[in-house]
Amino acid sequence: MIIIQVAGGLGNQLQQYALYQKFLAMGKEARLDLSWFDKKGTENGKVTGRRLELSELKGISYQVCTKGQKRALTGGDGIGGRLVRRLAPFLTHRFSESGIYHPEIFALDDCYLEGYFACEKYYADILDRLRRQIRFPESGNPQNAALAAAMREGTSVSVHIRRGDYKNPENAAMFGNICTPDYYRGAMDFVRKQAPDARFYLFSDDIADVREHFPAEAFTVVDVNHGADSYYDMWLMSQCRHNICANSTFSFWGARLNAHPDKIMVRPTVHKNSQTFVKEEMEELWKGWHFVDPQGRLQ
Repeated sequence: MIIIQVAGGLGNQLQQYALYQKFLAMGKEARLDLSWFDKKGTENGKVTGRRLELSELKGISYQVCTKGQKRALTGGDGIGGRLVRRLAPFLTHRFSESGIYHPEIFALDDCYLEGYFACEKYYADILDRLRRQIRFPESGNPQNAALAAAMREGTSVSVHIRRGDYKNPENAAMFGNICTPDYYRGAMDFVRKQAPDARFYLFSDDIADVREHFPAEAFTVVDVNHGADSYYDMWLMSQCRHNICANSTFSFWGARLNAHPDKIMVRPTVHKNSQTFVKEEMEELWKGWHFVDPQGRLQ
């Protein structure tokens, strides 16, 4: 049995779910472990406030592992499990993601998988099916329907500008200075060359910053979904014809759920500053995507 830990925000949850569906498509027995959310999303001793938004989407179907099934592969939670993993790791079957892509996981039959599995190649061959399957509940906010209609009528381009927790010192070193102003300038210039009549819809967790730096007459700032409704921003991104992403799995999935066959998807060359961009490798792992570096250059 393959058990995949579900953790993080909605973008990461969708990646772990997609990997789960990939294993099922291969004919393997798989389960999801949702226990991370029992701890209120505690990560590195801090409460993240994340919730299991995956369960709120329509069309989602999965089986959850039992404590016994998890214990058989990991040694269990708590002190006992930690001791087993430390003193007798050969008794456990556990895999932790450490690189961009690990094709070796598909040869496993009994293992507990931890990671975010953001790489497109993990589940690229089932994305069409996932696009048809994954649906958002109907929004009670009429502004969402109005925006979606406008996006479908014009040459709309979502632009995700993530600030928020990326400004924190502990995150800035890892995620900062990747999606720079030059990155967005270069990405939008690239899209304009393909679609001169493009209208850019800006999504951000720091709307005040966006309004300050992007003139209203040239851009539409999307500021209608907050709190528990924030995930409708992902749905709105998916309604756009083209997508410019931040180094954020949230906007990756806005682009992945976009069903337009001629869509342009742009992402930064790296997700984290610890990574090195290798063009040939990334073109193979993220087929159909375009890459722009922090200096605004198309790679």
